[in-house]
Amino acid sequence: MWPVFTLNRPLPWIAVAALLTVPWAPGMPLRLAAVSLIGLGMWDAWRQVRFSQRRESLGREALALAEEGMIVTDAEHRILSVNPAFTQITGYTPEEVSGLNASSLAAPRHDRAFFERLWQTVQASGLWEGEVWHRRKQGDEYPEWLKLKAITDSRGRVRHHVCLFADISTRKARDRDLRRIGFEDPLTGLPNRRRLHDLLGSRLRHLLAGESLDMAIIDIDGFKAVNDGLGVELGDRLLARIGRRLAGHVAGGIVGRLGGDEFMVIRTTTFDDHDGWVSGLQAHLGEPFELDHHSLRLGVTIGSCRAPEDGQGASVLFQRLESALFTAKRNGRNHAQRFRPALDVQDSPQLGLVNELRNALATGGQLELHYQPQYRLHDGEMIGLEALLRWRHPQDGLISPGDFIPLAERHGLMASLGNWVIDQALTQLAHWRDQGMPAVPVWINISALQLFQGDLEAALSSGLARHRIPASMLGLELTESVLLDERAGDIAPRLEGLRERGHPVAIDDFGTGYSSLGYLKQLPLDKLKLDRTFVRALPDDRADAAIVDAVMAMARGLSLDVVAEGVETEAQRDFLLGAGCGQVQGFLYARPLTVETLEAGWRDVPRSGARPKGASSPSEAMA
Repeated sequence: MWPVFTLNRPLPWIAVAALLTVPWAPGMPLRLAAVSLIGLGMWDAWRQVRFSQRRESLGREALALAEEGMIVTDAEHRILSVNPAFTQITGYTPEEVSGLNASSLAAPRHDRAFFERLWQTVQASGLWEGEVWHRRKQGDEYPEWLKLKAITDSRGRVRHHVCLFADISTRKARDRDLRRIGFEDPLTGLPNRRRLHDLLGSRLRHLLAGESLDMAIIDIDGFKAVNDGLGVELGDRLLARIGRRLAGHVAGGIVGRLGGDEFMVIRTTTFDDHDGWVSGLQAHLGEPFELDHHSLRLGVTIGSCRAPEDGQGASVLFQRLESALFTAKRNGRNHAQRFRPALDVQDSPQLGLVNELRNALATGGQLELHYQPQYRLHDGEMIGLEALLRWRHPQDGLISPGDFIPLAERHGLMASLGNWVIDQALTQLAHWRDQGMPAVPVWINISALQLFQGDLEAALSSGLARHRIPASMLGLELTESVLLDERAGDIAPRLEGLRERGHPVAIDDFGTGYSSLGYLKQLPLDKLKLDRTFVRALPDDRADAAIVDAVMAMARGLSLDVVAEGVETEAQRDFLLGAGCGQVQGFLYARPLTVETLEAGWRDVPRSGARPKGASSPSEAMA
């Protein structure tokens, strides 16, 4: 190090000159001055050496703390030194790899051409970066992200190579989980709706002359009674068994789960035996299922069609399958119905209920909104309300949305129903503002039909202006199925326009298997709502725990908030808090509340974020 300091600092040079002049200096004063200069120069050199040593020690400590592994080699790729992270990642100690060729650590997944291209890039630019596979001391292979730089001397000759690398196996595992969320049903492992749509389109494109596609949607009759009688866990196991039985029956075909208790089957055939094929499905699923000493015989309702006779596009065929299933359910359970054109115009036997829904929309007196609070996990503060539509029929009482929403969709009432929800939510927000209630944003659900049947933007703008409510107080939730529905058109520009107006936007029921993750990252979103399917078995179910961790990692990468739905136990809450989920809703905190209950709770505890009366504890919330 001495030459470095003497070249850059004058005192050591002065000390050398003084040393040479001491014997020739005339008189003691000059000799003492020369000795003083020698001492000063030696002190400066010693101080610089100490400074350099401290700097090198600090550098070593910094490298020891680095999470990335580091390798330094000579020009012939022999390993000279490694940092502690290298040992932690690979299992090799510095002594075990010293002098080895760095290429000996590579896994045999890359051919010679790969490394030739790598070193050509290094030779041309001095730098290479990319994914490679290496092998640990134990023998297992892992992917790493490698940055390699050539270090040259003043003449441009390579003297060393410095390699920085990070183990990316965990990240790749999370990517696989996210792809599974996007294309695979998490319960059965079968293709989900999104994947089935793609597979059907592929089968249609590759259909040969003389071939046909048989398709069926299978609905399990009375499955809710199975869940209620035997429990959700056995119900889930039954669904998985149904999926496996169907997959075994339709050799070479496609079996998927659309959601709930609905399955879809597709087969390519040259036989004209569609009705016999459907009967075979019914008979095969009619055989008993044995679950924990319970013998269950199931009825199934099937809607079916055949391509190209009944349609040639995937979206058209999906619609016609659902139309056939709707008619089969209408005609009684354990029934099969093939699509026919008359089904598109056939009147529903529930026409009376549809007329009553139209009257309810016209008067508004029977429809009401209930509100389920959303809470911030770390302090329990209420940060939002999800508006849930309810129909209080004068004779039949509360009618489930699962019964009247499909009717509204089928008979063109969704735009009107959606506009009523918008106006009612804004009216309620204005009332709470005027009464001095807490200013809590309200989230409403938007359907695909509402997007293409009505002018959503106009309804929102006029309602906000009429009630003098800022757009930030009205959040919009879209289910993942909206992203797939071609009838809604390109949704990204519309969402961008809504966000520019100030509306926060969320994807509801995330993870149920509709969305394309590649498309999702392009959407202007603020929030994901993690579906209760993945929360229900936490923290014991390792698969669900891994999926939740993957979703949280993805949300952090996309700067999105996450709301977990269906939180019912303290164990679920604690797991979500540890996973980094910031917001929750569910029976542990509060059931959907009427306006009166919500306002009563606010009056009892009149401060922002107060928990409404009747949901102040888990036991009360779940009562």
